[in-house]
Amino acid sequence: QVQLVESGGGLVQAGGSLRLSCAASGSIFSINAMGWYRQAPGKQRELVATIRTGDTTNYADSVKGRFTISRDNAKNTVYLQMNSLKPEDTAVYYCTLKNYLYEYLVHDYWGQGTQVTVSS
Repeated sequence: QVQLVESGGGLVQAGGSLRLSCAASGSIFSINAMGWYRQAPGKQRELVATIRTGDTTNYADSVKGRFTISRDNAKNTVYLQMNSLKPEDTAVYYCTLKNYLYEYLVHDYWGQGTQVTVSS
């Protein structure tokens, strides 16, 4: 089992910044991917950004150039630095960790979510 604890959400004005953190503990495989998804009211959950072991990153087009994902492997923590926030970034942000055995997904875990609200 893996536990994910998120922090850093809140209310910010458009153009502002927030930094989300997610600390993982438990059975974390040496090959894994950590990341963030978000879900706005009435919309499907969508990928924001992911970072794999080895620091390969992937971003949604809507956040490229504004958001930066990073990880501290010693702390099993992933960060999402969000700059130039827009009202459309308002959503519940969920941390995720996927454990891989070679290239095969073994299990994925989700955090409880943290609210990000961007006012116009």
